[in-house]
Amino acid sequence: MKEYLAQIISESLEQFELEEPPEIRIEEPNQPDHGDASSNIAMMLAKPLRNNPRAIAQQLVDGLKYDEEKISAVEIAGPGFINFRFAEEYLFDELSEILKKGEAFGKSEANKGRRVLVEFVSANPTGPLTVGHGRNAVLGDTVSRLLEWTGAEVEREYYFNDAGRQMRVLGESVRARYLELLGKESDFPEGGYEGEYIRDIAQALVDEKGEELVEAEDEKPFKKKAEEEIFADISGTLKRMKIKMDSFFNEHSLYEEGKIEETIEKLRELGLAYDKDGAVWFKTTEFGKDKDTVLVKSTGEPTYRLPDIAYHANKLDRGFDLCIDVFGADHIATYPDVLSGIKSLGYDPDKVDVVVYQFVTLVKDGKPFKMSTRKANFVTLDDLMDEVGADVTRFFFLMRSPNTHLEFDIAQAKEAGEKNPVFYLQYAHARISSILRKVEEEYDFSEPAQLSLLSHSSEIKLIKTMLKFPESIANAARLREPHHVITYLNELASAFTSFYHDCRILGEEEKLARARMELAKATQQVLRNGLDILGISAPKQM
Repeated sequence: MKEYLAQIISESLEQFELEEPPEIRIEEPNQPDHGDASSNIAMMLAKPLRNNPRAIAQQLVDGLKYDEEKISAVEIAGPGFINFRFAEEYLFDELSEILKKGEAFGKSEANKGRRVLVEFVSANPTGPLTVGHGRNAVLGDTVSRLLEWTGAEVEREYYFNDAGRQMRVLGESVRARYLELLGKESDFPEGGYEGEYIRDIAQALVDEKGEELVEAEDEKPFKKKAEEEIFADISGTLKRMKIKMDSFFNEHSLYEEGKIEETIEKLRELGLAYDKDGAVWFKTTEFGKDKDTVLVKSTGEPTYRLPDIAYHANKLDRGFDLCIDVFGADHIATYPDVLSGIKSLGYDPDKVDVVVYQFVTLVKDGKPFKMSTRKANFVTLDDLMDEVGADVTRFFFLMRSPNTHLEFDIAQAKEAGEKNPVFYLQYAHARISSILRKVEEEYDFSEPAQLSLLSHSSEIKLIKTMLKFPESIANAARLREPHHVITYLNELASAFTSFYHDCRILGEEEKLARARMELAKATQQVLRNGLDILGISAPKQM
């Protein structure tokens, strides 16, 4: 409807013969009695046309040509707002469309033809996924789902590094536990991994190899087994959260293929990389920073910016139209260097979008909460899901804007009733299923539904709320902010509750009951579609 309104306003604007017509914005009025949609275009034209905005609004309204089956009234309000009221016939037609489209309602082709790579999680295989990784995982997957709903072809990628000191210490930690389990002398490495999962991996090696690895020359077989076991654990955790990665990219391959050296050399040729104090520096002062930035330390170890620049060049070389990175707030000051790097190498930095999220604190009764865990000094995602369930875990990670700190309230998450925000939505879906079962037992409908019988204000409001769903999805996808879908679903569930309170189905005359049943079916479908985008189940009974 917004597109239709913008079109008819644009056609009326032609009478003014403007060289550069302003952008036409259509918004929902703050007050429902002001109509269903509103435009401030007349006020935007007041200065260029040197006229009173109400007079301009009147000229625009006089020039509007619209379908009266879509628009029932056009009014001028306040200083010059043009308000539109939707025709009931339009609402009933749209309700029929929701029922016809079913699972496809809300989908669009806004991003049709675009190949998008979403990189998220990207935890090195040194241990189980923790609560710290949870928000990243759920946010990345849900942004991917939103983009798919808007027509994009999405690939989910996990970037990791199985080389370097972290992984060497991991292998040494498993080796020490392996020898310990066999009753051999062993020295646990300084800064080693002490979680019980290390002992589990070592035990698996004992079961498979016996004492075969006692005289192993280095930590490599232990590291290999640890990587296999930990990735299996990570994959299991992600699967439990309804997340499946399409590809895994090993940072080490960038070194093996010479891409790291190639990146440095290209930056040198551009005069953007130089040697100083035994290190290699990136001339980030050329891009507005106060100081240049180290790419390779004097020890010969690269900072993460260097492989990241090479990795993003690789992404764009693979032909993706858009590459989205999901990063924690600790990256906020450093990812601009990566964008500067790829721009210097001739790539379009606008093809890279970064979603930055704030960190998560577990709380209970308003205080930091630590659950007991057998896996060292962290809470794993599996621990959290054991405590509150996968659906609740996903929902709570999504219920706030990514750029706000998230307090994950364990007590609220474990609440079994409608005070729990995810159960509130799931109960609404289950309640409709219950209503529909009873209605189908009570009535034997033989005639098509007459949706024009839906005249109560709560019925009309519910239809109008459902019609906002596609725009809600489009906005959430464009902004990369899934919490907008939750805000919308809460509004829809509230509108359904009002309808259910005001308008009976059981006990009503058959034709009205049938129409209201169709309204309930449509509401259930929209709820289910929204929950599907969030990766949350839509139960038929609870």
